[in-house]
Amino acid sequence: MADDSNTPQLEISVHSARELVDIGLAVLLDIRQPFELELEGQVEGAVPVPLFRLKQLLGRSLSEEEQELLDADEPDDRDFQHFISLINSYHVTQDQILLCLCNSGRRSLRAAELLRDLGYARCLSVREGFRGWASE
Repeated sequence: MADDSNTPQLEISVHSARELVDIGLAVLLDIRQPFELELEGQVEGAVPVPLFRLKQLLGRSLSEEEQELLDADEPDDRDFQHFISLINSYHVTQDQILLCLCNSGRRSLRAAELLRDLGYARCLSVREGFRGWASE
């Protein structure tokens, strides 16, 4: 999938994402923070992988705001090896497309870029995020 400028397309519509998940070709990675999941609700079957924890595990720097949000959550025992094993269990072993979902679609775009940088070429961001997912 590419656009006119030959830049890889990183977004997928909610409708298409739902279809891929429903037929078992994709796994949904919910990158919202734990407090967002508590406030707004979880997506059934989605794997929770908070973006800021992901960035931290990858050794990427966090903005001050991101660090504050990360610090506001309870620490977990997730480490880089656990994260990679989790992602690989879906992407490599099951050969599924990785779909990143955040609240509005902006953070999930960054997550998809990060995962593509790691070599997960079949990773996309769900356009409109949880808001679009919940409204469809």
